[in-house]
Order: sequence, then C-alpha cells, then structure tokens
Amino acid sequence: MAITKLNLVNVDFNKDCYNSVLLKLYNHDDFHPELASKFTDSVAGLTVYNKDNLYEELLVRIQEMTEKYHFQAQTVKTESNQLNVVKVKEFLDDLFLDIDRIDAVKEQLLAMIKENDDAIVQLRNVAGLDVNFDDLFSCQYLQVRFGKIPNSNVGKLEFYESLPFVYKSFEMDERYTWCMYITTPGDAPEVDNVFTSLYFERIHIPEFIHGEADLAIAEIQDETNSAKEHSVQLQKRIDKIISDNIDEVNRIYTIASELNSVYIMQKYIVVMGDKLTVTGFVPAKKVDAFKNDFESIGNVHVEVLPATSDVRLEPPTLLKNSWFARPFRMFVEMYGVPKYNDVDPTLLVALSYTLLFGIMFGDLGQGILLSIVGFVAYKKFNLELGAVGMRLGISSAFFGIIFGSVFGSEEILIPMFNAMSPENTMTLLMAAIGLGVVLILISMIFNVVLNFKKKNIGEALLSQNGICGVTFYVAVIVAVVGMFTGLNIVNALYVIVFIVIPIFLIFLKEPLIRKFEEHQPMFPNGFGAFFVEGFFELFEVVLSFITNTMSFLRVGGFVLSHAGMMLVVYTLAGMFGSIGELVVIILGNIFVMCLEGMIVGIQVLRLEFYEMFSRYYEGNGIPFKTIKE
Repeated sequence: MAITKLNLVNVDFNKDCYNSVLLKLYNHDDFHPELASKFTDSVAGLTVYNKDNLYEELLVRIQEMTEKYHFQAQTVKTESNQLNVVKVKEFLDDLFLDIDRIDAVKEQLLAMIKENDDAIVQLRNVAGLDVNFDDLFSCQYLQVRFGKIPNSNVGKLEFYESLPFVYKSFEMDERYTWCMYITTPGDAPEVDNVFTSLYFERIHIPEFIHGEADLAIAEIQDETNSAKEHSVQLQKRIDKIISDNIDEVNRIYTIASELNSVYIMQKYIVVMGDKLTVTGFVPAKKVDAFKNDFESIGNVHVEVLPATSDVRLEPPTLLKNSWFARPFRMFVEMYGVPKYNDVDPTLLVALSYTLLFGIMFGDLGQGILLSIVGFVAYKKFNLELGAVGMRLGISSAFFGIIFGSVFGSEEILIPMFNAMSPENTMTLLMAAIGLGVVLILISMIFNVVLNFKKKNIGEALLSQNGICGVTFYVAVIVAVVGMFTGLNIVNALYVIVFIVIPIFLIFLKEPLIRKFEEHQPMFPNGFGAFFVEGFFELFEVVLSFITNTMSFLRVGGFVLSHAGMMLVVYTLAGMFGSIGELVVIILGNIFVMCLEGMIVGIQVLRLEFYEMFSRYYEGNGIPFKTIKE
C-alpha cells in the first residue's frame, strides 16, 4: 500500500538530436511529461517549440490509399528513422497516380457492366412485345423511356392520368417495378419531370443495339463479358503494382508514424535559446537508467531533482501495490487517484472488499466456481475484474465453510455458524454492525494520520473524522455496548469529557481553524449566521454516524438473503423428479450467482465509497501517464 517515489527530470538537448531524443522519450514507459505552457506562461523569454509537421500528410495519403484499394500498411523494422520528405512525396504521388489511372478505367468498365446488366433485365422484360429497336428508336413522333420505379410510388401515377403518356409495367421485385413509358417529344420534358419526382431510374439501351430483343441481349452480354475480363486484368495490374512497392510503402509508413508522434510531443518542449528542454517525472528507482540512456546520445544532459522541487508542478501519482491488492486498484481509480503525498488506500480496499463480499456471498461451491470464472476471464480475456473475482471467490468459499453452505446446501458440511437458525439472527446482525464500527474507525484513523502528514492540524483534531470525531464515536459505542451488557460505565463526567466536549469542538471547528491557523476573525459573517449553519451541520454529523453504522446491517442481511434464496431453490427442486431436481438446482445456482453476485458487488462498493472513502479519501491526484497514454 504505497505510492511510488518519483524524481523530477529536465532533459536538455540540441536541435540536431531532436528526433532521437523525442523518439526515445515517446517509447519510454516510465516518463510522465509536463506541458511546456506551465513554464512559458510564468517565465519571459521561454517559448513552446513549434515546427510544421511534414509527416502527417504522408500518413493521411497512405491511409486514404489503403482504404481505397484494400491493402494494409504495416510497421516494420527499419535501420534509419529519417525520411527525405520531398522524394517520398514524389514517390507516393507517382505510385498512386499510376494506380488511380488504372482504377479510373476499371471503374468506367464496372459502371458500363452495371448499366448493361440493367439493360439486359429490361430487354428481357420487353422480349415478349415483339419490338424491333431500330423501328422503336427511329420514331419521329414518340419518345420511349425504359427504367424502374419504386413500388411505393407506382400508385401515385394515377394522379397524373391527364398527362399524355402511356405506361407499361413488366415485372416487380422486392423494391422496384420494371417499366417503360411512351410520350410525345413536345410533352417529354413535363412527363420526364413527373417520373423523376417519383424516383424513376432510367435505363439506357446501348446505341449499338439493333433488331429484336433476343439479339440485343446477346450483343450486350458479349460486351459485358469482355468488360468483366478486362476489369479483372486491370485489378491484377493494380495488385501487382502494390505488391512490388509494399515494402517501401511500409518503410515510409513506419518512419512517418514514428516521426509524426514526435511532432505530437511539441507541446512538451520548451525553447531556451538554442537549447530545447522537456520536463517530467520518472520513478526514483529508474532515474539512473533513464539518465544514462539519454546522455548516451550526445549533446543531451539530464538534470535530476526532487519531485516537489518545482512549485509550479504537482507530482503525479503512480500506485505500487502487491499482487493481492493490485486488481482492486480499479475501484480506487474509479473514485480518483490519491495525491502524491497522500496514502494509497488500495490495500485497505482490497482487504475490506474481499472480507465483506465473502461474508455476504458465503458459499463454498459458488465461491470456487466464481474463482474459476474469474481466472478464465483474467487469463483468456485479460479482464482485470476477473482477477478481482478470483480473490472474492476464495473469500466466499472460506465463509461458505463457516456457514456450512455448498451450492446452497447445508447438509454436506457441518456449519460452524448456522446463519438461518433463529437464535443466531441477532448475533449475525450485531456482528455486522460491529464489523462496520471497526471499518469506520479505521477510516477515521486514516483521516487523522493523513491530515497530520499534510500538516492540517485543525482537520486532524477537530473534524468529525478527526480525533474529536473518533473520541465521540467510540464513547457513544462504548455507552451503547455498556447499556446492552449491563456494564454501567456512563456517568456525568464520562458524558461531558468524551461526548459533550468533542461534539462542541466539532461544532466550533471552522471558527477555531480561522482563529489559530488562518489568523482571521472567528465569525466573519456574525455569530448568528454561524450558529444556525453550524447547528444543522452538527445535526447532520450526528445523524451520519448513526446511518453509516446502521448501513452495515446489510452485510448480515445479505447473509440471510443468500441462504433464503438457496432455500427457495431447493424447495422448488423438491417438487420435481430426479432429473428435474438436478436441472432446477443447477439453474437456480446460476441464477443466484449472477443476480446476488452482482448485487452484493455493488452493495460492497457502496459501503467502500460512502461509508469509508468519504471519511478520509479525496482522490484528486494526477494519474501518472506516459506520452503514449
């Protein structure tokens, strides 16, 4: 349960080794950069490095061609990270111009094939009309249009019956009706306009068509077959050109990608005369290797400083956890990472979450199954939640032994504690509240330690989660326990010293802090305004102690809920035969695991966030991120 110690580093280098330094920084997974603007805004004469990116255009060009011609540019190993941009642009322009020219011819052929296919469909429709196309197209006083119209618009033609045209439909598919219409040359513009408004798609019969429909179909089919064969040859030419040049394209793509990432990093570079500087944080254990790695380049100097040496910068937080606690980091990060000088709560979260989940979901068989599912999810699908499930399953199995529950059955094991026994119900609920009291006290002690560490003496002593709050809470708990056990330890002095005085100091926390820490007036807005506001805040504080403690009753409640749900499953199973009983038990266990497992997971997370985190954790730190992240 720790936060990795960091060092602040300044990497100073000349412009001639710009690419080498930044590429190395980009690939380092232990460097957290700081924006150059944090320095240039506060110091005159410093500027952010700004240079035109010559490589983004190359990447965009390659990306466009890979999408258009369906090939993949890949990163490859290269001996050099330099490009002659002018020559590379000429190479790519010439290469892709050749491909585009061939592709343009191919696209024309494909368009012609599409038109011919539509024409063939139309010609087959009119084959039964005994039409000679030479006679039809030579008509001086008639205009003939072939095409197709959406089925939904065919009925709308009746609105235009007054217009001089003859409409003939041939066949209908799922979307279109294939048809033709005939009108006079003088009325053609108006009729064409009507059909166009109804989304009529005209199909042009090729000019070389002569004679009967069957002969025309054969002629078009011959042209289509020839066009298809030619388009296949053109595609082979395109594929060969790409294949012959793919190695060079991959080399350009690899270097351009790396150098483009360098230009993305310009916002981290400070210009100091002829020198360039990048500032960031490195883990203390890796700082020597980092320094040696960069100073081996030449004309590069790395300055190592304490993490808090620059007041303009807030050190980021890099969490360092044991193998057990590491998967629970995701819950902490959901709330926010701690500040660099705070304490990492991940281990406390891991232990408390595992404990609470195991109690609320105690079952040996289901716990083992949960661990197996979590193991598969983590190893096969790399799900961090799967690693959490492995640990929770083990805890559930352990408490399943205590409760004597194996897949909901309490007849296989002898329970150490029978949760369903009526005489144990009150014991179970009191134990849940006792566990809650312990976890709340741990959270409050955490808060005291953190505030003393940050030198917030007023908060550490006087807040509801400080020493006064701990004293008040413990005193009330002791008094309640004494009342139930018959130990009469509460008297007037006890009440005044351990209850009244702490609650009074909590009430006066803000005025006292203003007086002794900030050296300001105790009641800047008047005592009356303070009293009204402070009274209701104090009432909320006392109420929150009660509700937070009682909230842990859900731990015992879910123990009873789990046992009750499995009792229902076995009751239903007993109504069926041997095979049906087994099916009901299996399906019932799956249902309970999915439903209750999800609900218990959410409820435990709620206890972590609202009853514990809210007492000591702020989560307003800056996460440690590399340049790639």
